[in-house]
Amino acid sequence: MNKGEHTRTAILDAALAQASESGFQSLTIGSLADRAGLSKSGLFAHFGSREDLQIAAIEAAAARFTETVFVPAIRGSRRGLPRLRALFDHWLDWTTRGGLPHACPMQAAAVEFDDHPGPVRDVVVEHFARLERELGRAVRMAADQGDLRPDLDVAQFVFEMIGQVHAYYHRARLFESEASLARSRARKAFERLVQSSLPAA
Repeated sequence: MNKGEHTRTAILDAALAQASESGFQSLTIGSLADRAGLSKSGLFAHFGSREDLQIAAIEAAAARFTETVFVPAIRGSRRGLPRLRALFDHWLDWTTRGGLPHACPMQAAAVEFDDHPGPVRDVVVEHFARLERELGRAVRMAADQGDLRPDLDVAQFVFEMIGQVHAYYHRARLFESEASLARSRARKAFERLVQSSLPAA
C-alpha cells in the first residue's frame, strides 16, 4: 500500500474502535481526526463528509467480520454441521478476535440506522442481507450433506441463529459480569436448534 492507503486504513481502524465503543453516530470528522492524530483537512482528503466516513467504516467492519468469522470457518471446517458450529463460535468471539473488545459494531449500526432511511442504512441492510444469504447457503450445505433434515426451513434456522447471537451480544454488553454465562447460554440455545434440525433417526 502507498502512504495514502496506509493513512486511510489507519483512519478506518480508529473509526471501528470508536464505533465499537460508542456507535457509528459518534463518528464525526472532528472526533475521528483527534483520535487518529490528523487534522480535519487531512481527514477530509480521504472522506469528504461524515456520511462518507460512516459508510466506509461500516464497510470496513463488514469486511473484518467476514475475515474473522467466515474465512476461518470455511478454511478450517468441513462443509455441513462442523462449519455451522465454527461460524457460530467465531461469531460469538469476533469482536475480540477482530481487535474490537467492546460492542459488535454491525449490531450497533443496525440499531442506530434501522429507522433512518438513506445511504448509510442501505449499506447496513446490504450487509445483513448478504449475511443471511451466506448463512442460508451454509445451512443448505449441511442439509445436502445429510447433517440436517432435507426438509429443513432454512430461513427459520437462520432467523433463530442470528437471534441467538444478537441476544448474546445484548446480554454480554449490558451485563458485562455475565458475559461468560451469556456465551454459555447462546451455545446451549444453538445446540438446541441443531438438535431440533437433525435428520430423523
